[in-house]
Amino acid sequence: MTRDYKSTVFLPRTDFPMRAGLPAKEPELLRRWAEQGLHDKLRDLSAGREKFILHDGPPYANGNIHVGHAVNKILKDVVSRSQQMLGKDSVYVPGWDCHGLPIEWKIEEKYRAAGQDKDEVPILQFRAECRQFAQEWVDIQAEEFQRLGVMGDWSHPYMTMTFPAEATIVREIHKFLMNGGLYKGAKPVMWSVVEKTALAEAEVEYHDHTSTTVWVRFPVSAPATPELDDASVVIWTTTPWTLPGNRAIGYGPDMEYGVFKVAAVAEGSGARVGERLVVATALAGDLAKTAGITEWRQLYTLPGARLADTRCAHPLHGQGYDFPVPLLPGDFVTADAGTGFVHIAPGHGEDDFNLGRRHGIQVPQTVDDDGSYYPHVPLFAGKRVYTPAGKPGDANGAVISAIAHAGGLLAKGKLVHSYPHSWRSKAPLIFRTTPQWFISMETNELRQVALKAIDDTRWVPPQGRNRIASMIENRPDWCISRQRAWGVPIALFIDRKTGEPLKDQAVLDRIADTFQTEGSDAWFARDPQFFLGDAYAAADYDQVFDIVDVWFESGSTHSFVLEARPDLQWPASLYLEGSDQHRGWFHSSLLESCGTRGRAPYDAVLTHGFVLDEQGRKMSKSLKNVTAPQEVVDKYGADILRLWVVGSDYSEDLRIGPEILKSQADLYRRLRNTLRYLLGALADFSEEERINVSEMPELERWVLHRLTELDGTVRQGIHDYDFHSLFTALHNFCAVDLSAFYFDVRKDSLYCDRPDSVRRRSVRTVLDQLFSCLTAWLAPVLCFTTEEAWLSRHGGDGPLPSVHLRTFVDIPPEWSSPELAEKWETVRDVRRVVTGALELERANKRIGSSLQSAPVVTVTPELHAALEGIDLAEVAITSAIRVVDGPVPDGAFTLEDVPGVGVVPEPADGDKCERCWKVLPEVGTDAAHPSLCHRCADAVEHMPEAAE
Repeated sequence: MTRDYKSTVFLPRTDFPMRAGLPAKEPELLRRWAEQGLHDKLRDLSAGREKFILHDGPPYANGNIHVGHAVNKILKDVVSRSQQMLGKDSVYVPGWDCHGLPIEWKIEEKYRAAGQDKDEVPILQFRAECRQFAQEWVDIQAEEFQRLGVMGDWSHPYMTMTFPAEATIVREIHKFLMNGGLYKGAKPVMWSVVEKTALAEAEVEYHDHTSTTVWVRFPVSAPATPELDDASVVIWTTTPWTLPGNRAIGYGPDMEYGVFKVAAVAEGSGARVGERLVVATALAGDLAKTAGITEWRQLYTLPGARLADTRCAHPLHGQGYDFPVPLLPGDFVTADAGTGFVHIAPGHGEDDFNLGRRHGIQVPQTVDDDGSYYPHVPLFAGKRVYTPAGKPGDANGAVISAIAHAGGLLAKGKLVHSYPHSWRSKAPLIFRTTPQWFISMETNELRQVALKAIDDTRWVPPQGRNRIASMIENRPDWCISRQRAWGVPIALFIDRKTGEPLKDQAVLDRIADTFQTEGSDAWFARDPQFFLGDAYAAADYDQVFDIVDVWFESGSTHSFVLEARPDLQWPASLYLEGSDQHRGWFHSSLLESCGTRGRAPYDAVLTHGFVLDEQGRKMSKSLKNVTAPQEVVDKYGADILRLWVVGSDYSEDLRIGPEILKSQADLYRRLRNTLRYLLGALADFSEEERINVSEMPELERWVLHRLTELDGTVRQGIHDYDFHSLFTALHNFCAVDLSAFYFDVRKDSLYCDRPDSVRRRSVRTVLDQLFSCLTAWLAPVLCFTTEEAWLSRHGGDGPLPSVHLRTFVDIPPEWSSPELAEKWETVRDVRRVVTGALELERANKRIGSSLQSAPVVTVTPELHAALEGIDLAEVAITSAIRVVDGPVPDGAFTLEDVPGVGVVPEPADGDKCERCWKVLPEVGTDAAHPSLCHRCADAVEHMPEAAE
């Protein structure tokens, strides 16, 4: 009777499922981690180790997380986990930005919808609603971030609205006050008439905007040179509404100007025959074309310096604008566009303001905080630049009409150009000179200190250094005040007589200490005399109610998080955010820390790109191309999203969409199958089965050498924050070196060798090392899957009940064998030729399995020597192979990139072994097992009882 030998084959056995079911499995693991207190166990286990602190840049608490949040938090988690597994104490404390305009705007919308004016709502009630709104979104986002597998101290996050945080923020403000860096001044700032506040550059986005442009005559009233008699200087502006604020005209001292007399004009032209116009000669042709001047004659040529001391009249002279308009030299005046003359409105432009200040010109107050002209502005009182909804108001039209009626309008047109808009309301902004609080870039040499700190910081990628340095080199003083309600007030007192802020440390300490216990609401709730104490009378001081810029708040997080918590340290090891934060959080944190501590609050900064759709387009609801992380997690699982993050080159912009996610799911399956194969092949592995490296065959020692190489790759990738390259190397190792080669070759030994054979014990010993290394290396990325695999093999009751309590394996240096690696590179090249020849045979249906073949392999003598000691049939998975020296015979299968190797397929001689399926002459020679080869017969005779 024939015997069924299937039960004697050592097939893989594991409960680790092929289908992941991540959407259901991951929440179970999250609950397990919470129940076992994994975060606290890590802290206990890591006590005394070198710290690695990735300080969390606070996301804004005003909505569900989007895929950009997911990229940021996943990348932070991968960094933090990998540093932990390097053997450090990697503490991650999540945080939130809770104050500021977006939250305030949401609460205002509620009141507007109800027909109420938010300014009539008691401020403490309004602030309480903002606080509640922020807390609700903190709770929601915390749950969403944890669902992504982000590990951190979620029980003790930081928030900018907690009382200790608010107290520290105001202390940081006071430090600048006391060191002289904080001052109050009137400067042009970007102003939103919709939100009625100044905005920081980081709160501004640029969009195309259509502006009405005008060319306007300013009649020369007091010429400094006779050539300007009876002439008009022509200015060009894209903001006609600023003309009521004009107080001067800028010219280029090194430019050339001409006085032109108009001889003929086209129909409808605003120019007049006989008039004289002054314009830069380089721009005269453009002006003539624009103004419809068909003929004119240049009377004089003047260098810019000759224009000094000339005065003009305002085009609305005699209608309330009866002041001289001097011509002033300005190095910002160019011949790129316009007329070579710049109309100067000191209240509406930085260059205008600075030029006016140098020449003692008073800044007129023309536009109120709601975008309307003040009542004292002649002709235009109450007219609006923009409406409360951010739409163009009637100011431009009114000004243009008045100037045209007065005879000052030469021409007008339209210009589409990039223009600043509020990132919240999307409304265009204006430049408006208002009294604000500033931190000086020059006091205490803040600019130079910051530039040195940039040089002392590691930037990844390195071009981040140049980007932020150029911003610091050129930035103006930091405007930190906002005219809002929700946030930390700039809690100072101003002496009504001197206008100077009160610099009394006792008063400042009383303010901060009160905020520590009562929060910043105390500034609005308490009598100011409480803060001033007995030394000062409240009647002599004004209380400052401006709110500090939220970027100052988030820039201060290092002080109330890193310095305040004993489990952290200052400075941070790393700040990690999107590349836009060079002008945001990296920037504000740098200035705040350098201004108070003399260095950056971070040792290194890592930036990532933005997320686009599969076609490289920005995501928007209108395009219906938004990928929500919640949907990805529900469909695929968080590990797929995590895999996508590290599988992308996040130093550039990332792309995501249905097809990309499908490919990531396929890639994940290959990795999961690698872990599944290891688990199955290691069933019942025991320490008694382990074998010394010195006893192993070359192939196993080659695998161990590859582990030494990968260990170096992993550690270098973590050091470089290059997880994309690191993960690519791990994936290729699993897919190419293991699945397509080593596992394929050693399946026969695993399934069919007797359990106590050196070869099988060697294979299982190596597989155990592979499992140990791969689960550790992959754990920072596939945090759920590696945990599932770890528990599948080891359970959760041992000394390491979680894969995340481990550190990376210390690879013995003796595993490294570069000579062996070089040899096996040659062996694998020869194998590729053999498998290529057999694939062709299989395609032509001459064989079914490679075990039906016993090819003849012709090689050069050098290659033959390299194959010495190698069972090529075993490596190529054939029943036999004959290797011969000599030239490649005609008709042999070859590969161009493996010269000197030719393969001639031949059928294997003998019968098929029913157990291992090899075709061998020895099959049938064992009387007890006539259908088996000698190896299989011996294995069956020495089977463990459990396998029988």
